[in-house]
Amino acid sequence: MMNVHARWENSANDEKCIFWARRFFKAAAPYASEGAYVNFMTEAEQNRVSAAYGNNYERLVELKTKYDPKNIFHMNQNIKPRMLA
Repeated sequence: MMNVHARWENSANDEKCIFWARRFFKAAAPYASEGAYVNFMTEAEQNRVSAAYGNNYERLVELKTKYDPKNIFHMNQNIKPRMLA
């Protein structure tokens, strides 16, 4: 498991540091196995949520649609109900 967790002190470096971290992550990706750890994802990675749950993702979407159709519980890397997906 690898988590690219970059930190810096000066906000003037935001663009440069975010670019570096994303480029490093992308460069390492070919050496990684499939999947993802949902708790390591940023808000910008919503498109990777399904990878975190693998074959269970569609079943979880159905459960979310049934029990939380208005997406009340959305304060994480969210599995969206069918109507919002």
